[in-house]
Amino acid sequence: QVHLVESGGGLVQPGGSLRLSCAASGRIFSIDTMGWYRQAPGKERELVATITSGGSTNYADSIQGRFTISRENAKNTVYLQMNSLKSEDTAVYYCNARGKRFYALKWNPLDSWGQGTQVTVSS
Repeated sequence: QVHLVESGGGLVQPGGSLRLSCAASGRIFSIDTMGWYRQAPGKERELVATITSGGSTNYADSIQGRFTISRENAKNTVYLQMNSLKSEDTAVYYCNARGKRFYALKWNPLDSWGQGTQVTVSS
């Protein structure tokens, strides 16, 4: 198993900032893409941002220019810096890691999710 542990969520006022972190741990794995998704009450989970091991990024239009995703490959850790937060950013934020892991004598696909961290933007 590859475990993802998120941190950094909380309550913030509109216009404020938060930084989410997600660290992956486990045995014999290689992560290509790490990303953040979010799910607001009554809505489907949606992409926020992704980053490859080479540093290529992809952002949802709704957060473009306000959020920045970054990554430390050596630590298998991904970050999401969220600035100019709006009430509509309120959601549970989930970390995702995709790549491969070695078990049963071969490499197998990896697609792991964290447990989620709540971000609430409210005055």
